[in-house]
Amino acid sequence: MDYISTRGSAPALDFENVTLTGLAADGGLYVPREWPRFTLEEIEALAGLPYAELATRIMRPFVGESLTAERLRQISEEAYGRFAHRAVTPLKQLDERHWLLELFHGPTLAFKDVALQLLGRLFEEFLSRRNERLTIVGATSGDTGSAAIDAVAGRENIDIFMLHPKGRVSDVQRRQMTTVIAPNVYNIAIDGSFDDAQAMVKRMFGDPALTNTFRIGAVNSINWARLMAQVVYYFAAALQLGAPRRKVAFAVPTGNFGDVFAGHVAARMGLPVERLIVATNVNDILHRALSAGDYSCGTVTPTAAPSMDIQVSSNFERLLFDCGGRDGVALAEQMRGFETSKAMRLTEGQRTSAGETITSARADAAEMSHAMSWAWEHCGELIDPHTAIGLHAARAADLPRDVPVVTLATAHPGKFRDAVERATGNRPGLPPRVGDLFEREERYVELPGDYDAIAAYVAEHATPAA
Repeated sequence: MDYISTRGSAPALDFENVTLTGLAADGGLYVPREWPRFTLEEIEALAGLPYAELATRIMRPFVGESLTAERLRQISEEAYGRFAHRAVTPLKQLDERHWLLELFHGPTLAFKDVALQLLGRLFEEFLSRRNERLTIVGATSGDTGSAAIDAVAGRENIDIFMLHPKGRVSDVQRRQMTTVIAPNVYNIAIDGSFDDAQAMVKRMFGDPALTNTFRIGAVNSINWARLMAQVVYYFAAALQLGAPRRKVAFAVPTGNFGDVFAGHVAARMGLPVERLIVATNVNDILHRALSAGDYSCGTVTPTAAPSMDIQVSSNFERLLFDCGGRDGVALAEQMRGFETSKAMRLTEGQRTSAGETITSARADAAEMSHAMSWAWEHCGELIDPHTAIGLHAARAADLPRDVPVVTLATAHPGKFRDAVERATGNRPGLPPRVGDLFEREERYVELPGDYDAIAAYVAEHATPAA
């Protein structure tokens, strides 16, 4: 298995190199040259497997010769052994057709743990072989930062620099990052939005002043290995609900499009997905793109679902590539136009292909709050604002009655206590495994939303690659 860039001109890489590289040299994102495909019989044979074994079977085709099946299994068992629920990503039934896929049983209470606990171990594995160092740079709208920091804190040969928009993440999200006091962890609060932080991170990958000295790596979902790990829980949920002999629909709270794209990959691999419902908040660039072909940036509106307060969804490029005939030259031109004007139209081919399995929905603040109150009043479940946006989309979807609808529950409600309490009258607690989060010392720096200031800070504190 090798990987090619969505923009067509970067060299193809194997799994080890694509994991350590992150963003392609031409500014594109890496995707497999072709999708592995499972038969119905092969999918049926996956039913009932422990999660780590299921992950090994699903990920094995993507890994190629970079890891043996046994080593991949060991890494998976180590990664998922830290989860608080033995099923890792358990399903919970809400009513006769709606289900929650609980993705928040990892150490930082969010779905990002499912991928990043694995990715941290992959980094360590590959770097130790090479006797190299990696400088991870990332941007977070809330959950990626804490999950990435937990996954690599104290690990050898890795420094991590995590940017978050000052004042635009919840207190729990911030503290889960800033109270990790490890010599290789650097938290940076910037003046600006998540999109500003993400743009600076992308720029670092093409900055010779950094790349000539440091090996820059990614933990955001631009890193293919993260998306690969997320494919697994689509299979896990669907198998429990009757796949492959029964189709399943998924409603996915969406910001950077990585989680939805993982569902798209599962469908490409043969999983019978009836529909992927892209659920956005009022920062609805993806809803506009999928419903009307209008991928144009507006102003980011801060909401109670900060992980979705995004206008530029990095992984959407992967979908445009896959649904646009995999023409890297054409997509590179399309993306250059977008980067200049912050607006573009999807081609008819992209819209038609994406529309075969993907639809979208938008939830405003009132609809988000109503979904939280409905889940509590009718099902006895407290859900976080992001999950509520997914549930709103799931309940509004026009689907055959015999198709179960799974909403991805992306974060523990305790991470967003104020919003949940406003909607339901109940203030969720944090699980015991979080411990004394609000009593711990915080450590981070505040920097202006200026690329040169951020790059200089990274250059001063990172350890050179060689």
